[in-house]
Amino acid sequence: MERRSFVHGAGLAGVLAAGVAPAVVHAQAALRWRLASSFPKSLDTIFGASEVFAKKVGEMTGGKFQISVHAAGELMPAFGVVDGVQAATVEIAHTAPYYFFGKDPTFAIGCAIPFGLNSRQMSAWMYEGNGLKLMREFYKGYNIINFPGGNTGAQMGGFFRKEVKSLADMKGLKFRIGGFGGKVIERIGAVAQNIPGGEIYQALEKGTIDAAEWVGPYDDEKLGLNKVAPYYAYPGWWEGGPQLDFFVNDKAYNALSAEYKAIVETAASHAHVEMQARYDARNPAALKRLVASGTKLFRFPKEMMDAAFKEAMALYGELSASNPAWKKVYEDYAVFRRDQNLWFRFTEAGFDDFMQAQKL
Repeated sequence: MERRSFVHGAGLAGVLAAGVAPAVVHAQAALRWRLASSFPKSLDTIFGASEVFAKKVGEMTGGKFQISVHAAGELMPAFGVVDGVQAATVEIAHTAPYYFFGKDPTFAIGCAIPFGLNSRQMSAWMYEGNGLKLMREFYKGYNIINFPGGNTGAQMGGFFRKEVKSLADMKGLKFRIGGFGGKVIERIGAVAQNIPGGEIYQALEKGTIDAAEWVGPYDDEKLGLNKVAPYYAYPGWWEGGPQLDFFVNDKAYNALSAEYKAIVETAASHAHVEMQARYDARNPAALKRLVASGTKLFRFPKEMMDAAFKEAMALYGELSASNPAWKKVYEDYAVFRRDQNLWFRFTEAGFDDFMQAQKL
């Protein structure tokens, strides 16, 4: 078979498997991109996804496509990365889309909304449902093409100075909460504060806030939140499966060759899987260490959860009535969530409920 015909017919995966990738790679121009992260380097799980992605792109291109990774604050503020990608100040960012709900609440659906999808359901909606299609249609208005870039899995509910025993305990509580969850927290009486990860400890230590959530035990321990607040809540009902994204400037992406586009997509999906694997592997030991050091776990009271659920559904109805972009994406998301919860009720939830009651 003629080499050119083989390469054309086999596609990238076949080319790589057959060991003829160097010829394809060498045909590509050397390229350098800059990636702006919304996270500090100290959080090796969530920031690390960017490094995993950049490394894999370099490996798959024989070093021809290099991406330098920059922590929050190096090139731009943590919450400035969408503007950076939109204006082509950088080619790519790694962030939590819900940080930008102030631009449009629809951003939040691409990450996590209260009482939304869990991580597996979110990946299913993105890759096999209409999620990726709908979010990309929305992001066109910001010159962005997105790729799923990690998921933390269901999160904890954060560290509190005092245990929350009733809905009344939320009244006036100054709570650092990321993204869209703050909209619902405010509707049940708390005061939401959206503070970057690298600044949470100082705010909690100084008493600027009364409570703070970040992700889960592994990251929270690194941030030292247990040193300034003794009570650790669960579950983080506002983040059942928050997805991180790689936001790529559309002109930069469209200028890539077909091979480089495929490599970007593949490297992103690799980072997507690896991030949650890291969290799932590291959180159990971190939780044990936190409890051993004196952290007191408590479950959010049902009264509070019920009130938050009611307010979340009311908010989504209001947004659907006033925001066409939200309505288009959320209606599809909500149908998918309904069917997923029916399925998971009989399988995942049933299995997990039994297994977690066993003494292994």
